[in-house]
Amino acid sequence: MSAPGRVVALLVSHDGARWLPAVLDGLRSQTRPVDAVVAIDTGSKDGSADLVESALGDLLVGGVERVSGATSYPDAVALGLERAAANGTATTGTGTGADWIWLLHDDSNPDPRALEALLAAAAEQPDVAVLGPKLREWPSLRRLLELGVTISGTGRRETGLERGEYDQGQHDAVRTVLAVNTAGMLVRRHVLEELGGFDRQLPIFGNDVDFGWRAATAGHRAIVVPQAVVFHAEAAHRGVRRTPLTGRHTHYQERRAALYTLLANSRARSLPFQLVRLALGTVLRVIGFLLLRSVGQALDELAALVSVYSSPREVHAARRERQQRQVREPADVRRLLAPPWLPYRHGLDFVSDLAAAATNQAADVAERRRAAKAEHDPSSMAARRRVLDEDEEYADTGAVARFLTNPVAVALALLVVALLVAGREAYGAVSGGGLSPVPESVADWWRLHVEHWHPLGQGTGVPAPPYLLPLALLGTVLGTTTAVSAVLVLSAPVALWGAWRLLRVVGRFVSPQGAPRWLLLWGSATWSLVALTSGAWGDGRLGPVVAVAVLPWLAHAALGFADPEPDRRWRAAWRTGLLLALTTAFAPVAWPFAVVLGLVVLAASYAVVRSALRDRSVWAPPLVALAVPVLLLAPWWLPSLLERAAEGLLLEPGRLPVPTVAPLDLVAGRLGDLGAPVWLGVVVAVLAVAALVPRATRIPVLVCWIVALVAAVVAALLGTVTLSLASVETAPALAFLVVALQGAFVVAAVLGGQGAPRRVAAALTVVAAVVPLGGLAWALTGADASLDEDPRSGIPAYMVQAATRGEDHGILVVRGSVEEGLSWVVRRGDGVTLGEDEVLALAPEDDVLTRDVQRLASRPTPALVTELGKRGIEYVVLPAPADGAVAAMLDATGGLVQASAADPATRAWQVDRPISADALDGPRSWLRVVLLVLQGAGLLWVLVLCAPTTQRALERRRG
Repeated sequence: MSAPGRVVALLVSHDGARWLPAVLDGLRSQTRPVDAVVAIDTGSKDGSADLVESALGDLLVGGVERVSGATSYPDAVALGLERAAANGTATTGTGTGADWIWLLHDDSNPDPRALEALLAAAAEQPDVAVLGPKLREWPSLRRLLELGVTISGTGRRETGLERGEYDQGQHDAVRTVLAVNTAGMLVRRHVLEELGGFDRQLPIFGNDVDFGWRAATAGHRAIVVPQAVVFHAEAAHRGVRRTPLTGRHTHYQERRAALYTLLANSRARSLPFQLVRLALGTVLRVIGFLLLRSVGQALDELAALVSVYSSPREVHAARRERQQRQVREPADVRRLLAPPWLPYRHGLDFVSDLAAAATNQAADVAERRRAAKAEHDPSSMAARRRVLDEDEEYADTGAVARFLTNPVAVALALLVVALLVAGREAYGAVSGGGLSPVPESVADWWRLHVEHWHPLGQGTGVPAPPYLLPLALLGTVLGTTTAVSAVLVLSAPVALWGAWRLLRVVGRFVSPQGAPRWLLLWGSATWSLVALTSGAWGDGRLGPVVAVAVLPWLAHAALGFADPEPDRRWRAAWRTGLLLALTTAFAPVAWPFAVVLGLVVLAASYAVVRSALRDRSVWAPPLVALAVPVLLLAPWWLPSLLERAAEGLLLEPGRLPVPTVAPLDLVAGRLGDLGAPVWLGVVVAVLAVAALVPRATRIPVLVCWIVALVAAVVAALLGTVTLSLASVETAPALAFLVVALQGAFVVAAVLGGQGAPRRVAAALTVVAAVVPLGGLAWALTGADASLDEDPRSGIPAYMVQAATRGEDHGILVVRGSVEEGLSWVVRRGDGVTLGEDEVLALAPEDDVLTRDVQRLASRPTPALVTELGKRGIEYVVLPAPADGAVAAMLDATGGLVQASAADPATRAWQVDRPISADALDGPRSWLRVVLLVLQGAGLLWVLVLCAPTTQRALERRRG
């Protein structure tokens, strides 16, 4: 078929020497030769221009035009048209010369029949102005890249192809499209000139989509011709080649081009919606990239949005220019755009990819070792895998049938139900024992966390406890009451799940098959009951309760330090650090324990394999994990030191004093006289000792014993310390160390059972089963939880309601008698709630108010009552049984008016003096603001670094 007019090839090159020999061969070998070639080189430093000149010879018009590397692609095409016109190869208007311009990149290699197929399609459809080839990946040659292109409402470049789809002729129909890639685009010269070439606001990416959209609006048609094939390396897009126009920020240029194209070509009535949609979409995309740990691309997204939105004049000028050339109705062009539902499908795909990546995080070093050894282990399931016949392979047994015929699955399900029943006391509002009541609004938690000076008691700068942040985040979603209830109720099932995952992976360190499932069931069930049987759950001690739930996940993350790949070790560092920070927030003793354990492990590693510690990726990740809590908990520990409240670094959530732990309690996993019978815990310790006997598992069992000994030593050292606070003396909180010791015993017992002979293991099974069965029976029937305390007992209800009007409506509560001693507390707001109790306990004693209370009980005067008003105290209450002598003196004191109380044994008075509204005002601290900003930024950073990486993200990085 004869060619419809002259064709000039326009080749733009930039450092393309690695591809140009093949590209030039493809250009010279066309079955329908081009009539001339115009070449523009944009500052190549690898000899690209010389390659073009030597290869094309007489076809080249006027030699290679060499311009600066900052020359954009639209400018390069414009220069090429000018050079062709100056040399008589192309003309303007209706004169003779080139009828077609064939655009080629220096990394796009045309098939020998490409130009012939394009011109044949142009002859069959004379109304077509723009034609594009089928683009296939170079160097794979078979994967499809594009067959025409369009754009979605969110700016995504849409090709209609699956990622990595192979060319099997499934898309070989010629069809109308919105645009075609400039790599191989054949365009009528007069159309290119009429539309002003490519938009100079799009220097390198996205100018093809914009040009196709403008051409369609101006009444021109574009088609894709699959019979014409061009192989494209996409060097700039894939980051294989950098140019002065992109540098390291390829994604910025691509996203900016997409935003500009949408805003410049959208309909006028949809422009406001598009502006809002793209801004919100950018925020979501930034969050998505952060979840993929692609911080650079997230910043590029923001920079692209700011760049386009800060240049309204350029967008307005582009829209006006397009409106002047509009011929077709917007509805006709809209049919060529991507369907409106497509961005939402991509969003669902992203969420599913992220969920799949998060679910598959158990593929750690033990899992990979198991897969590697399975083929060589005669006892492996892989080695003994039975080949199923066709009927068996496709038989559908049903999920319910598979579940009911699996004893372990049934046992786990029943155990979860039993654990939820055992936690029935925590359904709804809970308080009592060591647990203070929760505030009515989550705003109280946020306020306590953020503010520097707390209007508690007589005002204090002691920082809020660190666990308030995770509780506030959870309470924002669930509410305060439900948040605490959820922590208590779900802690045991979460611990069960985490222990199963941890023990399964640990078992595969010993054998590729892992531990038997009945052994995993025993270990995870025993661990899930630790919070209940220790007595921590019934006493409302959130520290050990949360520690039991989080520790298996923390240990599982820490196993990543043994991974042979440095990248996985670093990711394990951030995950371990985040979980360690969460554990430390609820159980501060966890951090010094982790420091001592880390030093012991590093010392042992150095003694065994000295060369290993020469690699920074071996010792640095554990140190980073230990440093993460220091960063994330800085708003707590640093002000604690500055406010002389360092005792809080050794305490846990809950009222004081903390339960005492004797040596036997430490071994048996009990908090004082709380919890299940001691012998249940002793059985686990005995099994851990017996686990040292089997040789096959002795080394990992010894590791567990190292952890146990570190916990015991730290507990022994802390046991010698007494913390003297303003209101009470207490020992450091050792509940976490009790939990850690039990965890080491459980893992050691499971490993020992895995390595023991079958007969011995069977005999020990009967003894071991007593532990979870006895603990569960005790939790269901014999547990004595103290979580039903009335937080407002002893104080008249109307006083409680009055106190909620503001912090200056305080209630001075004086308990005891002159003979036995008096204690006092100032109640404000809705009372002392969770978090506030620790702030008050660590606050220094108000010596002035203490003297006033003593004088109030011995020699009350009107002047003293006036001083109470200045301190923001509106009521004085002596709860039942009130001291009669003190009550008589207060009755006779001027300025105190007797108030009613429901209990006759309770006496109350109202302060008939002006109440100072600014009695509790205190200083403000910029340090608090800085630490909170540092905490927020650090938390976001750590979450990004420890998030899973989806397969698509990996492909994008490798591509």
